[in-house]
Amino acid sequence: MTATAPRFGAARVLWLILATAALLGSVLSGTASAHAALTGSTPKDGAVVATAPKDVTLTFSEQVAMGDDAIRVLEPSGKRADTGELRDLCSGAVVKYGVALHSGLPEGTYTVAWRAVSADSHPISGAFTFSIGAPSKTTVALPKEEAGGGVVGVLYGIARYVSYGGFVLLVGGAAFVLACWPRGAAVRPLQRLVVRGWAALTAATLALLLLRAPYTGADFGLGSLGAVLETKTGAALVSRLLLLGAAALFVAVLFGAYTRREDEGEKKDLTFGLAIGGTVVAAGIAGTWALSEHASAGLQPLIAMPVDILHLLAMAAWLGGLAALLVALYREPSVEGSAVRRFSRVAFGSVVVLAATGVYQSWRQVGSWSALTGTAYGRLLLLKVALVAVLVAVAWLSRRWTRRMAETAVAAAPEDVEGGDSEAGEDSEAGEDAEGGEDAEAGEDADAGDADAGGGAGVPVTVPDDPERAAQLARQRAVLAAARAKRARDADPERAGLRRSVLAEAGVAVVLLAVTTVLTTTEPGRTVEEAGAAQTSAPAAVPDRPLDLTLPFDTGGVNGKGTVRLTLDPGHSGRNAMHVYVDGPGGRPLDVPELKVAYTLESKQIGPLPVLPERVAAGHWSSTAVQVPMPGEWKLQVTVRTSDIDQTTIDKNVKIG
Repeated sequence: MTATAPRFGAARVLWLILATAALLGSVLSGTASAHAALTGSTPKDGAVVATAPKDVTLTFSEQVAMGDDAIRVLEPSGKRADTGELRDLCSGAVVKYGVALHSGLPEGTYTVAWRAVSADSHPISGAFTFSIGAPSKTTVALPKEEAGGGVVGVLYGIARYVSYGGFVLLVGGAAFVLACWPRGAAVRPLQRLVVRGWAALTAATLALLLLRAPYTGADFGLGSLGAVLETKTGAALVSRLLLLGAAALFVAVLFGAYTRREDEGEKKDLTFGLAIGGTVVAAGIAGTWALSEHASAGLQPLIAMPVDILHLLAMAAWLGGLAALLVALYREPSVEGSAVRRFSRVAFGSVVVLAATGVYQSWRQVGSWSALTGTAYGRLLLLKVALVAVLVAVAWLSRRWTRRMAETAVAAAPEDVEGGDSEAGEDSEAGEDAEGGEDAEAGEDADAGDADAGGGAGVPVTVPDDPERAAQLARQRAVLAAARAKRARDADPERAGLRRSVLAEAGVAVVLLAVTTVLTTTEPGRTVEEAGAAQTSAPAAVPDRPLDLTLPFDTGGVNGKGTVRLTLDPGHSGRNAMHVYVDGPGGRPLDVPELKVAYTLESKQIGPLPVLPERVAAGHWSSTAVQVPMPGEWKLQVTVRTSDIDQTTIDKNVKIG
């Protein structure tokens, strides 16, 4: 146990860092979730209506997908009040869906539960209540868990993060080999890194495909899986699997024929072909996110989608290359300084692309300076930008260590020639393990034998017959080998400093990941502001029930006093039915010779609009075709004439929704 602990611990730390960097890929690939939002409904949440509406409609901020049973209306007893037939009422930029209600509904409080999938593939859901006649108790409990939550939501989120991580390791690791360290194609740890990235992305994509139906609220089964395949997200996941088949062929050539090719001309041609083919496959895989998620919805999708692909590729080249460099530094100390310098240039270019595309994406999701500081999303984004700045600062330290490695290699080169050292200055770590031109491994074995025999150099290693003694000897050799490897790594302060700086980068990435996890579940600032603007521009909230007024009057003549009761049903803009009742002293119906009504919207200079109701009975007048052209605060005027010369006009300002 003691013998293998140092190396096993380093490997554990390394893979923890790689996992963190992989998860960070999800951060950089989509800094926001452009979820759709419910912006209105008829009836409104909490409204009390006099009569049962014919249907319930929902209005959304952007395009959504709604399937069967997406809107459910439940009576106070829990019985379904809707017909279950979803109606698409979308018109132009207005996204509206509705469901018809049964006739003869009883009075009480009704619950409307709905679910949908926004254009960026994220599920949304909600519930509200309205009452017919008067509020009542209800046996229906509002759902506490939103769509995409619970255990399925957690599993789906993990699968998404793993898919981004696999993409980072696959694309970034392969790019590091081709662009920075071609000799690394024959290094087993690097091969395992890229292959594991491919396996992780493939497994996560399959998991996303299977979890998609329950994630959006549907039942799990073959039928629901078939429905998923017909959606934009399902098609993107299937396309990703097909592209991963091409990626498997690319990996096989990279770590097979490419490593065996010795002719420089042929290898150069193969490198060019792999670079072109790999870029096409990588862009295609990145496109499966861009075409189905955040970039495909909202503002400027035709620009946002290619920008998102560039963002993903730059992110993979930086973080995936960082993971490959860590593997090389820990598991293959002989990695050339020139490879590190080439990766430094690749990382710098990637950061420039990430910055440019990130600024555009932030503008697209935040929308305004006020949203940057006035919304939860904007404040989280500012915190994330600060953490990214810290990450870039640590990366700048890594570049300094890289330059120092180059300077040390140049300074040590003349000494190496004069001293006859067998290794170049930048590969001195490996040279320190060799004595008298012998192989480092042989030197380590000789030292282990010396420790066991207690003698000097040249003493042959004897293997005792006692198994316990042989095991002890093996442990001693492992301890010495680990210690010698550690000394070889630590002997180069520049290389050790580089390892520490990239470890610090990973530490900042852990904090950045925590902040972004919250950010991805927060409603974007642009959506919040647009929803607020819609509510501000909407007319003042008016109870969704018939207008009922009682107005006293006095014409000054005999029997000139009384009250006018006016009702307007349903009491909002459009066609209404009006009833007017005139009561004299004592509450008895008063049959007046003339009654007129007029409406005026002074803020819009509309009116007065006259209404001449018909006499129905003594003291009762009505009109079934009162048209109110728009909502607002209307001035209602009622003219009552009780004799040939006695007349009065009473007015009242009323809000009509």
